[in-house]
Amino acid sequence: MTAAAPPAQRPAVGLVMTGGGARAAYQVGVMRALSDILPRDCGNPFPVIVGTSAGAINAAVLATDAHRFRRGVGRLMAVWKNFHVGQVYRADPPGALANSSRWLLAALSGGRLRSPVSLLDNAPLQGLLQRHIDFSAIGRNIEDGHLSAFAVTCSGYTSGQSVTFFQGSPGHEEWSRARRVGRAMPIGLPHLLASSALPFIFPPVQINGEYYGDGSMRQIAPMSPALHLGAERLLVIGVGRQASQPAVRQPADGYPPLAQIAGHALDSIFLDSLEVDLERLQRINRTLAIVPPDRLAQVNYPLRAVDFRVITPSVPLSQIAAQYGGELPRVIRGLLNTVGAMKRTGSNLVSYLLFEKAFCRALIRLGYADTVAQREDLLQFLGCPAA
Repeated sequence: MTAAAPPAQRPAVGLVMTGGGARAAYQVGVMRALSDILPRDCGNPFPVIVGTSAGAINAAVLATDAHRFRRGVGRLMAVWKNFHVGQVYRADPPGALANSSRWLLAALSGGRLRSPVSLLDNAPLQGLLQRHIDFSAIGRNIEDGHLSAFAVTCSGYTSGQSVTFFQGSPGHEEWSRARRVGRAMPIGLPHLLASSALPFIFPPVQINGEYYGDGSMRQIAPMSPALHLGAERLLVIGVGRQASQPAVRQPADGYPPLAQIAGHALDSIFLDSLEVDLERLQRINRTLAIVPPDRLAQVNYPLRAVDFRVITPSVPLSQIAAQYGGELPRVIRGLLNTVGAMKRTGSNLVSYLLFEKAFCRALIRLGYADTVAQREDLLQFLGCPAA
């Protein structure tokens, strides 16, 4: 197989892949559908690729294979359709119980014992990423023109900032905004581990002297990094229900269990900021549409309309997780059962941790179907109309 030529003059589309743990399998289904419906000579449709949390891992694979987009999608499929939680965190009884037991003992000791840094041990994920991602390929793809920029967002525990680490072609400048900054440096394994370090669940990672955790925390503008890096259009792949979809309200059976509250907290980390940012972008686009172009030129205000598309699950992923929760290893089910996660009300929490192939394959199928349903519009949007 030969590498595809760098893409011809098309709109610079930025791919934004959000976080969400095991829910990121949905993104793989979207990419698989795009690789099927795009013309073979389209090359890499995304010169700017930005990822956060688990979405950063998917984005990194695509960035390393920017010269062979379909091969990158195939590599994602090979891992996600055969996933097992043991590839992400220790699921064997000694490994799973060691950290959680130390956590409990530290809590009962009243602070006399040193607390562990995380509830679960994600050493298997580190090994998986080392085997499957050649980070040096990102720089080569940028030099060869197959990729303009790749970025990963993390959350600094000391600074309280949302930090986007990026690697790009000459001309990309660092930025500084309220609570969010962009820093240029080669992207490596620590950035992916930090961006996907779920708070409390996985350990933070030290980069340049500061400890970082999951990039979705405090990320108030998820689409901003792609725009800073030169994207003219945005394709956003979310992993949760959009605000425009009706909320589901059901009578409460009693006080919400800890798992339901934890799932609600994770939703606020992974989903809310994206919805707010999309709403902000829509409002800016509508405002600019009614302002005469000569007036905009006169005031010289740095705003421009940004065309975008959003692909999100047509079915609540917690609903799918409720069907496959039994696929988790027994020891993990036992741990989650102590906080009520194995009940219907706790399926939201389970959906973030359910790295099992049956669940992942269901999400891949859903992502594929949701994308194919928008086939013609996406082809036009990406500037790759079918022959």
